[in-house]
Order: sequence, then structure tokens, then C-alpha cells
Amino acid sequence: MPLLRQGLIVLVLILAAAGGWWWTSSSGQTPEAAPAATGPQAVPVTVAEARLGTVEETFEGVGTTRARQSVEIVSTVSGRVSAILFEAGQQVSRGDPLIRLNSSLEEANLAEARALMEDARSQLERARQLIASRTVAQARVEELQASFAAAQARVAAAERRLADRVIVAPFDGVVGLREIDIGSSISDDTVLTRLDDMSALELQFQVPEMFFGRVSVGQTLVAESAALPGQTFTGTIAARDTRIDPVARAFRVRAELPNPDHVLPPGLFMVARLALAIRENAIVIPEQAVQAEGRVTFVYRVSDGKAERVEVRLGLRRIGEVEVLEGLEPGDAVVTEGLQRLRPGTPVRIGGAPAPGGPAA
Repeated sequence: MPLLRQGLIVLVLILAAAGGWWWTSSSGQTPEAAPAATGPQAVPVTVAEARLGTVEETFEGVGTTRARQSVEIVSTVSGRVSAILFEAGQQVSRGDPLIRLNSSLEEANLAEARALMEDARSQLERARQLIASRTVAQARVEELQASFAAAQARVAAAERRLADRVIVAPFDGVVGLREIDIGSSISDDTVLTRLDDMSALELQFQVPEMFFGRVSVGQTLVAESAALPGQTFTGTIAARDTRIDPVARAFRVRAELPNPDHVLPPGLFMVARLALAIRENAIVIPEQAVQAEGRVTFVYRVSDGKAERVEVRLGLRRIGEVEVLEGLEPGDAVVTEGLQRLRPGTPVRIGGAPAPGGPAA
């Protein structure tokens, strides 16, 4: 029985070996070629080329416009409004009359003062003619001269009081809504209207302290507002604060926006974009090519048909693109799709056209 069992085992082994030889021969493969069929498969990927572009580093801040000059128009005297000489939104020049107050009493006082001055002048002239014949003493002439000077001063005061009954524009600008009506009684603290110099507007916003050394007077900025879609306004930095707010950790910047057509009103909320630096010939790649692992960022570069992991140092990020400061050269092919199956050294097969490069950041 033991010999029979051993014979059966030997027979089974011989049959197994013969079957394996037959299978290999019928499939046209040699035993040495079989392991090659189990080698790594090429991973289909999509690549994009690292290209040169222009990168503009900008800061965006928000602020509110204000007129370069803006005042509340008030009267220096009390009285009753007799005429309103402007319309809301009207462009006026310095010295143009805006509001006239009732001035009948001041006109009468001026007429009286002028009559008294003329009388004083006549008396002085007669005294000067008679002094040669010693009919009038020198002291009397001097007294009449003083009376004439006092009469002149009274006329000047009456003219000033009459002029105060007309409120004029202190500078060129646009008047706002009127706050009074004809017949209204006003005092010296009643706001009559507002006057804004809208030829240029000021836009004030805050900038983080990290940019303090990169913002200077004369830099150009671009401002936009949701109230005026599709329109951009170019201005310049007119002033920069000399100190940093210890709470906000920011400093104030004031820009001037030309406004010759008065399109921008004071009080408008705007977003300002300030260009801090422009880098020509920067290397940019699609953002989806960048992978992160802890604090390390890397990409897979295709080299000789294999994936090569390359650590990169990134710069400015924009929508859809990112700047590469170190790690890549222009023309390098980086993988943008199929990254999940890649490891360093994995064979790759480019399965589609390279991703089109977007506009320069």
C-alpha cells in the first residue's frame, strides 16, 4: 500500500507538469516571458506645459468716496429767505449767489449811511476852502476830517451787512438738495444746502501693515463699484498715513480719482485694486497640477515617459493658475489629470492634449 500511494503521487506530479507545458506552448509564451506580462501598466494622464507669463501682485481694499472739498452752506446772519437762486445738482462757480435774504432794512441803513457820508464830505470841502482866509480854524478842519472818516466806516459796515444778506458759493462745485423754502426764517446755524467739489474725489481705505513699505504716493490704482457695473476708474495715491493703527494693524491710504464728468458721487462704496509688483516672464502652471503634503507642495513632471515628483515653491495664486518661483523650467510638462494613481517613477501615457494655458495672471 505505501508503494501504491507513492506511485499515485508521482503520477499526479507528472500530469501537472505536462499540463503546464502544454498550456504554455499553446499560448505561444515561454515561461521566461510570463513575468513580463505582470509588469506595471502605463497610467493615462493629461499634461500642461509650464509657460511664461506676466504676474501682477495686487492688493484689494474697500473704501468710500468723498468730495475733495465739501461744505454745508449756512448763513452768517438771521433773516427770511426771499429768493433761492440754484437748482439741485447745478454746477456753480465761486462767488455765484445761491440764496438771498430779505434786505429792505439793510438797504435803508446803507442809504442813510451814504447820505451822512456825503454831508460830512461837503462840510469838509467847505472848511478846506475857508481855511486859506483863516475863517475856519485848523482844529475844525481836523474835526470834520474825522467825521468824514467815521461816515465812510459806517457806509462800509452797512455795505457789509447788506452783502451778508446774499449767500454765495465759496468755491466751484455742485450744489445738493435745498433744505429751505422761500419765506423760511433761518438763523446762523441753519443748513441751507451742501456744496461739493466733484471734479475729483478722494477714496480712503486701509492697507495691512505688511505692505507699508510697498505703498507710496503716486502709485496707480484702479477702482470699481457695484453701482456702476462694467466701469473702472483709474487714480493715484495722494497721501499715506504715517502711522499704523495698533488695533487694526493697518494704515490709511487716500487716493484721488479724477471725476470730470461727475459720474462718481461722494459716499459711493468702491473696491480699489493697488498694483504692488509686476513680474515679467514668470513661470505659471494650472492650479490643479499642484499637490500638497503637509507643508510641502509638489507637482508630477513627465520625464522620459515616467512621472517625476518635483517639489516647488509657489508665488502668487490667481483663478485657475499659480506662479512657480522654484522647481520648474519653462516648457516642463506637468500632470493635471490622473494624479491619484501616480507615484514617483510610474510609467505614464499622455491620454489627451495638454490643458490650454489661461490668460496671464
